[in-house]
Amino acid sequence: MQRKAILKTMMMMAAGAVSVLALLAGGTSPASAGSKLTYFTWSGYELPDFHKDFLAKHPDDVEISTFGDDDDALTKVKAGFHPDIAHPCYDKIARWNKEGLLQPIETAKIKNWDKIFPVFRNLPDIQAGEGKVWMVPWDWGNTSVLYRTDLVKDPEASWNLLWDKKYSGRIAVIDAVHDTPVVAALLAGVNPFDMSPADLEKVAAKLHEQRPLVSSYTTDMTSVEQSLASGQLVAAMTWNASAVALKKQGVPVEFMKPKEGMLTWACGFVMLKGTQHADLAYDFINSRLEADSGKFLIESYGYGASTSSAFAAVPKDELQNLQLPDDPDTMLKTTVFTGPMKQNDDLAKMFEKVKAGG
Repeated sequence: MQRKAILKTMMMMAAGAVSVLALLAGGTSPASAGSKLTYFTWSGYELPDFHKDFLAKHPDDVEISTFGDDDDALTKVKAGFHPDIAHPCYDKIARWNKEGLLQPIETAKIKNWDKIFPVFRNLPDIQAGEGKVWMVPWDWGNTSVLYRTDLVKDPEASWNLLWDKKYSGRIAVIDAVHDTPVVAALLAGVNPFDMSPADLEKVAAKLHEQRPLVSSYTTDMTSVEQSLASGQLVAAMTWNASAVALKKQGVPVEFMKPKEGMLTWACGFVMLKGTQHADLAYDFINSRLEADSGKFLIESYGYGASTSSAFAAVPKDELQNLQLPDDPDTMLKTTVFTGPMKQNDDLAKMFEKVKAGG
């Protein structure tokens, strides 16, 4: 579920990374460091365009740090970094909960809760009791193969392109357990979300088969986009935003619809246990659920917003251009939804071993 690409945020990413490192080094909890709300999110989601209403009410009252993958985010929070709000993906919520990191969010205080699509509002692992949830869904999107149409001619619509020996050294995949290993599982013919020891061996074999062909395992989509634009890479596993960014630059790329199914992920906001800024947190979440915030997300990154009101604000022809249906249920009929993985830890260890050449 990392799920996300960067446009115009290189300097902000660097600032976010420095902020996180400083907090970890000093052992200081931002929740106790002052009166500002602290928000921990994927790089690219820190832009003020996403929370204009909050800033209008609370100028300069938010500090934002970024991460490249929500596994890394969980590790940092467990190590002592304590933001008020974080932005993990749905498949990780049970793990955050197991660590005792979250406090319930009252849906009565989320003014646009009823505008969130039911498919996200009713996700099992976010339920925290009557009128309460562990996560407020905010964004969703797809993971697929982005390829250069001038360098890869009429490929089969299949994830197997990322295993094609013709393109050895010119392929990149995502360095996250909920992405590349999940695709390997699909190609190996096993259920990615509940695997037996024998299934894990099949997935390991598929990953070993791919490893010599891969130029990099990465979550740095800016570098991937640059390499695709230059032709250094001909195909890569990316998210919607990379396709949007490169097409705007005039690079001939296509975001594939693999016959095995694109991966669809959903992410959202969690409130960390013990926050001293719950009122600010609710204002922030409510601001992010405004239609103009979701409209900006859709039009700028090509991701889906969690609310029907955001989609209603985007012209139909724009949605068609972005290959986004105005109802996620339509997308989910042909994609693989990334949910909790029962063998996440075993799969993560195996993936690390494969990447290390073991």
